[in-house]
Amino acid sequence: MLNIVLHEPEIPANTGNIGRTCVAANVRLHLIEPLGFRLNEKNLKRAGMDYWDRLNVTTYIDYQDFLEKNPGAKIYMATTKAEKVYTQVQYEPDCYIMFGKESAGIPEEILVNHKNECVRIPMVGDIRSLNLGNSVAIILYEALRQNQFAGMELEGHLHELRW
Repeated sequence: MLNIVLHEPEIPANTGNIGRTCVAANVRLHLIEPLGFRLNEKNLKRAGMDYWDRLNVTTYIDYQDFLEKNPGAKIYMATTKAEKVYTQVQYEPDCYIMFGKESAGIPEEILVNHKNECVRIPMVGDIRSLNLGNSVAIILYEALRQNQFAGMELEGHLHELRW
């Protein structure tokens, strides 16, 4: 099972949206504290809609706690500072894809030790970054595609009309 890791997320609506995406993709969500909100916050639940109770989510007191509880984890780190584009790596079916907080990303003290695992989403001009929820969806669905969307519904279903 793929894993999404949010390092110190700040905006509850982003995390709620990402949680909903994780439920839809059958992906685990890992939250590294401190969080910029409480897990029972209304905005978090609203963005996650009625899916939050189906989310496989784990929280950690800090990055070291995350590493200790996930020994040997293959971690890809999404950052605008990476040399590799997110499509240039092969995502293992049980890998972890980590994203940093909205205001600053993953701390460079972490990134510097993981240069080969850093990936970025191409952008034009002087755009600083994409929305966190969008970034997670872009990279997550590439990882899912590379793993043949294992366990996911691949057939479309119309409600009433036939095409």
